[in-house]
Amino acid sequence: MTIKVRKALIATVALWLAAHSASADDYSKYYSNLPVEIKQVKEFAIPSYEVKITDFGGVNDGITLNTEAFEKAMAHLSQKGGGHLIVPAGIWHTGPIVFDDNIDLHLERGSLLLFSDNLADYPVVKSDWEGLNTYRAMSPLSARDKKNVSITGDGTINGNGQAWRPVKKMKMTDGQWKKLIRTGVTNDKGDIWFPNEKVMKVYYDKDIQERVHSGDSKVLEEAHDFLRPVLVSFINCTNVLLQGVTFENSPAWNVHPLLCKNLIVDNVNIRNPWYAQNGDGIDIESCTDVLLVNSSFDVGDDAICLKSGKDKDGRERDIPSSNVLIEGCTVYHGHGGFVIGSEMSGGCKDIVARNCVFIGTDVGLRFKSTRGRGGVVENIYVDNIKMTDIPGEALIFDMYYGIKAGAPVPPVTEETPSFRNIFIKDVVCRSAERAAVFNGLPEMPMKNVVIDNSLFRADKGFSLNNIDGLTLKNVTIDVPGEKIIYGDGVRNIKTY
Repeated sequence: MTIKVRKALIATVALWLAAHSASADDYSKYYSNLPVEIKQVKEFAIPSYEVKITDFGGVNDGITLNTEAFEKAMAHLSQKGGGHLIVPAGIWHTGPIVFDDNIDLHLERGSLLLFSDNLADYPVVKSDWEGLNTYRAMSPLSARDKKNVSITGDGTINGNGQAWRPVKKMKMTDGQWKKLIRTGVTNDKGDIWFPNEKVMKVYYDKDIQERVHSGDSKVLEEAHDFLRPVLVSFINCTNVLLQGVTFENSPAWNVHPLLCKNLIVDNVNIRNPWYAQNGDGIDIESCTDVLLVNSSFDVGDDAICLKSGKDKDGRERDIPSSNVLIEGCTVYHGHGGFVIGSEMSGGCKDIVARNCVFIGTDVGLRFKSTRGRGGVVENIYVDNIKMTDIPGEALIFDMYYGIKAGAPVPPVTEETPSFRNIFIKDVVCRSAERAAVFNGLPEMPMKNVVIDNSLFRADKGFSLNNIDGLTLKNVTIDVPGEKIIYGDGVRNIKTY
């Protein structure tokens, strides 16, 4: 081999590695000037071996079901010790895809991974839903107890979620509703559409829903179509990269990393119809060492959400979401732009969210929990968030999520949630219905919330209940009426 050829080969390999590995050096710039020490995500690499889905009989006509081709390709890569599965341009119709160690699913530009709308293609498996250990239909994309897994490229992944999701009439135009009800069924009131009778039956049968958690095969068969999966379910995985891809139209939550370590989400686009029931963007649950950057969200529920399990299941797991850095993201429609809760029973700590833009989210910054959750949320740093056209609150702390105020005050126990040491600065909200709501619990007020150098322009000002320690430093509350309304249990409020 000549020196010239050797140099050309070395250059080619270097370019390939740059395109196919998650380099810590690429992300180190995000870890400067942090208000709290957060462990930097680590480099990991996928073996260089490559195959194409066409090598295993894949057909990109949008009609042929490619489930077997993807199964063969994944098995082949597993036998080889890992590598890259390349999906070229075209429409690739398929059932569930399950990852093994050291595998990258790479979608080339012009590729659409379209998951089957035949619900029977997704068997019921042991899983997790809304913070509880339970059973769900298998996710279109899943990995459990794996290491070094990634989804990269410029393609699009569509979960065919309309085949699963109920839809509320109030969320659609008359024309959309008339078109929708040509298929499926509606309830007696005619205000909720269901994909089929089975989904509607279980939707109204709380007993069947409760019995699902027992794993009884008869109940699971009956409830199958109701058990909507998340689009991406990565559970207890180490070294995960999601980069460049569009994730859209999920049956439920879009992307759900659970109990993952060293998670990188970079430059992804996450979309769901705005009316999508439980149509969250990304739900980072009990994950450690996370970097989410340069991504956009336009979804039907909370956009960027941190969780850590629900009630007893979450407290027994006792693994917080921690060491999380969120930077440079844009949220369009969503119930909340940046959200913690309400399933936060394992706690959340050492979280930084900065340099993000929220345009038209129902709420901007949303912190929520309720009695029975337990868990501690602390050391949360929010910096340089810009918002406009917020229909609800720019900032809300709601510890009464899902329950009504006025109930008897219980004693403090392990079931009492706690929010403390939350630092917010350089927030600008151009327009909102209300600037901020603090609605803490009388038995456990929110403690030590600091808002610095921020401007809130809204129809209404701050509403305070059950907070012990709120500092407003150089905060402008631009509202036509009263700037701050003091309710019950308000102590140690400082303004500068």
